[in-house]
Amino acid sequence: MAIAGEPTQTLNERRLAAERRVRLLRAVLLGGWHQRRRQPRRAGTARLGEQDWHEPQWLAAALLIMFLSIADAVLTLTLLAQGAIEVNPLMRALVLNSERSFVYLKMALTAGTVTLLVLLLRVRAFGRYLAGPILVTTALAYVLLVGYEYLLLMRSLE
Repeated sequence: MAIAGEPTQTLNERRLAAERRVRLLRAVLLGGWHQRRRQPRRAGTARLGEQDWHEPQWLAAALLIMFLSIADAVLTLTLLAQGAIEVNPLMRALVLNSERSFVYLKMALTAGTVTLLVLLLRVRAFGRYLAGPILVTTALAYVLLVGYEYLLLMRSLE
């Protein structure tokens, strides 16, 4: 017998004891192989872990950024060997200490940022910007940076 105001439980309760939506790391790691959500469950919702499948253009943008980051590191080290100066003061200190540490840190920072942007594709950054266009803008900025470094390298070889 149920008391008024108390929720009743049925014998056929199908809910699991553990809330599966709070297991974010599992969703991120397994979501690529067992896609369940291609769109957020409700219109207007955009939270981390709400979706586990993304369109292929985001993978292309992420890979482009990673490849251009590698090219940037190689061109930076090549230019430094020819007498150029690193303009970024944080990276300058790192590259002067160890080239290997410079490359590892650069790749880790880039990969972490790209992963975060992909996870947050439909979440508004700074209250107004979607992360997807930020990802594309980052790829375009890297294209310009690598192009500029390539021109510097060609001029130094003349």
